[in-house]
Amino acid sequence: MKLMIASDIHGSAYYCEKLLKAYDEEKADKLLLLGDILYHGPRNDLPKDYAPKQVIAMLNPRKQDLLCVRGNCDTEVDQMVLEFPILADYCILYLNERMIFATHGHVFNEKNLPQLKKGDILLHGHTHVPVCKETEDYIYLNPGSVSIPKENSWHGYMILEDGTFVWKDLEGNVQKEFCPQL
Repeated sequence: MKLMIASDIHGSAYYCEKLLKAYDEEKADKLLLLGDILYHGPRNDLPKDYAPKQVIAMLNPRKQDLLCVRGNCDTEVDQMVLEFPILADYCILYLNERMIFATHGHVFNEKNLPQLKKGDILLHGHTHVPVCKETEDYIYLNPGSVSIPKENSWHGYMILEDGTFVWKDLEGNVQKEFCPQL
């Protein structure tokens, strides 16, 4: 299975369209959104082409392709207009014997770890900064942000296929790769 992972669209129709085009080009089986889909949040500037209603119109027809967790900017009101579940605080996936704890990052993060076994993966967005960090006990991965990248990072996403994580910009250029050793 090929999984595309993205976070922090923040209502940008421009970057949502680019993400969905990349999803089609990647021919991924599912798109995991790590929250902050429609609202830009009070700490962020408006992203390019901020148009939450257009984002809704782009995502709802693809509901069968989407997995999603709740971001700190996602609310029950957003769930009323989106036709796929967005209010779960986390989702658990497995990569062989390794658990992937996928969340937005505002509740569970490196300062407040979920219950992880040695070698498990904490996967979250929220910071808008791509990260690949191996610690003695766990691995922390972050795809960065689709619409509002920070710390001189790129507008992008991550692909998980055949046990390898690949960070790409929205044009599909590889930025980094990581294959956790079992």
